Amino acid sequence: MLRRESQGCHFHPRRVFVRLLPLLGPDTAYIWTKTPGVAGDPCENRTVFEPDALFELAADPADAVGFAELARLPLAELMAPDWAEALEPVAAELRQVLTFLAAEVDAGHTVLPSPSNVLRAFRQPLAGVKVLIVGQDPYPTPGHAIGLSFAVDARTRPIPRSLANIYRELESDLGIPPRVHGDLSAWAGQGVLLLNRVMSVRAGAAGSHRGKGWEAITTAAVTAVARRRTPDGGRSPLVAVLWGRDAESVRPLLDGAAVVSSAHPSPLSASRGFFGSKPFSAVNDLLLEQGTTGVTWELPPLV
Repeated sequence: MLRRESQGCHFHPRRVFVRLLPLLGPDTAYIWTKTPGVAGDPCENRTVFEPDALFELAADPADAVGFAELARLPLAELMAPDWAEALEPVAAELRQVLTFLAAEVDAGHTVLPSPSNVLRAFRQPLAGVKVLIVGQDPYPTPGHAIGLSFAVDARTRPIPRSLANIYRELESDLGIPPRVHGDLSAWAGQGVLLLNRVMSVRAGAAGSHRGKGWEAITTAAVTAVARRRTPDGGRSPLVAVLWGRDAESVRPLLDGAAVVSSAHPSPLSASRGFFGSKPFSAVNDLLLEQGTTGVTWELPPLV
């Protein structure tokens, strides 16, 4: 089996949460032939060969609101109000990226995640963020990406190997059994910002939307998270989780915030420092030191 991997209180936008059309046809499993891996750093997007395995390629539901319409909407209708205020300085850049995504679709390409999920990370209020987990770009397999770094649609089976390694380390660290699903929205609901450095990808082409404008948006987002202050002028609680080289690139933006870092959980690098790093307990210890509650890392068994 060949798989390409990459990284990885609710606000409900009035016009973006729309009625989704039902999926047409059943989920489809594909068998691919072996292909050489992508050269470069172990934490970069890779082609992974997995013999004797199948996984589902469920299509994203069709969205009644496309990328072109998103580009015309006010930021306050796309994300939580405090995020809209924080990202206003890069509003023009965001509209340019969304217009680019619309052009990709017009050219016949499938863009992931779907329009209703592409800005999902910003639905959680900025004020509630206490953990930042930085990913690379969305999984390029149709039906997987849901707009949260490392997470996949709840129906995806099996889950990507990077996420399986995260679950393996979670069990080693806190004794929490791995889940069969990869929906991490329960973490997001507790103030864990699951932010991909690049927030979209062309289906089947990992890394294809790098350099298209997302970096300016996510730079502004990380900066906004790090610069928050409490009413008395102190730093708002925050722990940044940086797995791998891409995530480490945001360290200068963190304004001295607490950091938990290690190798990337990719199968090609997890054994080089991710396994045994105990990031989940470390995050909670740092949050407690900052006077706030830890994260309940255990996910629902089924979603």
